[in-house]
Amino acid sequence: MALMQEKDRKAVREAFAGLNRPVELVLFTSEESGEYSDVTHELLQEVVALNPLLRLSVYDLVKDGAYAAEVGVDKAPGIVFLVGAERKNHGLRFAGLPSGYEFASLIEAIRLAGGVAQPDLQPATMELLDTIKAPMHLQVFVTPTCPYCPRAVVMAYRLALANPYITAEGIEVTEFPELGDRYAVMGVPKTVIDDLVHIEGAVPEGMMANKLREAIVAAAA
Repeated sequence: MALMQEKDRKAVREAFAGLNRPVELVLFTSEESGEYSDVTHELLQEVVALNPLLRLSVYDLVKDGAYAAEVGVDKAPGIVFLVGAERKNHGLRFAGLPSGYEFASLIEAIRLAGGVAQPDLQPATMELLDTIKAPMHLQVFVTPTCPYCPRAVVMAYRLALANPYITAEGIEVTEFPELGDRYAVMGVPKTVIDDLVHIEGAVPEGMMANKLREAIVAAAA
């Protein structure tokens, strides 16, 4: 039985209508992640079937560990979105099954990677991003039942697309509780920048820019 209903497939087809470059969804699975990996695989198969510019590749996190490290994936199920015919890695990743409200994060990641949607960041944010010349990692902790979480994930994806030094990862925290404990995730969305700055909630772009600036200062201290 298909995971997506026909009305959902129709909506996703429409969301993908303006794709102007190929997007490869690279999925890493593992035996340990079990059903989460299996369902994620099935869901992504249904999604990529909705547009000819989309492609799905599947690897094993353990057996293909070298490639996983190359593209920055260390969890299963783990998804990375590669852009264009050259398969460029802009650092857009999602860890876990993108179900519930997080299905919207999956679709928007594809739209951003495929050129339908643009980062559309404010000039002040772009000016700040121009100063970032060292790797910066954004982890956005989410759950499938949180309606505000996709906004935080997509904000991180927009920043990653606008700056090659930034990587952005949505993490379904109920699948990775050890990370939730490590970062004291008591509510979602929660964004952690380089283990230095923690942001509660889906904050506006201006506040996110201030937190990026705070992380830059903390890293330099």
